[in-house]
Amino acid sequence: MKKLKYLHHYPQQTQEQVHKLIEADKLSAYLLGKYPSSHSFKNDKALFSYTMALKNEFIKKSAPLSKVIYDGKINVIHNALGTHHYISRVQGSKLKVKNEIRVASMFKNVPQEFLEMIVVHELAHFKEKEHSKAFYKICTHMQSSYHQVEFDLRLYLTHIELKGKLQEWI
Repeated sequence: MKKLKYLHHYPQQTQEQVHKLIEADKLSAYLLGKYPSSHSFKNDKALFSYTMALKNEFIKKSAPLSKVIYDGKINVIHNALGTHHYISRVQGSKLKVKNEIRVASMFKNVPQEFLEMIVVHELAHFKEKEHSKAFYKICTHMQSSYHQVEFDLRLYLTHIELKGKLQEWI
């Protein structure tokens, strides 16, 4: 049985179920059945608006965002799907801090739930720096199905790895 790179920390029983889906060539059918279409936030401006709407709904009191963009340099190979940055600059006698979120370009053509999971994850880092219980509590507050969507996203990444290339939403 081939080791599942994105699912290795899940229980053996779960991994066996995924292997059965793969062997029966039903992984893409499972994903398409659950997430039939991709989102409409295809450019940086739309992504920024979408992210700001989530931020304003759930974490109003956090620092403002200065930039949210798709970044072609981020990929799964570097173990990142999105990144958050705090950029500090001295301007005169003041210290200015800018907050940025960068999302891997591969998320331009995925279901909205997957994009939302990445954005929620990065927004939660503005409140909690480490992946702790408090961090995941913020994530599930912003997206109640966060853990299930994360698992399904890992299935999608497994699907991409098996097919050997990134494609339009399955």
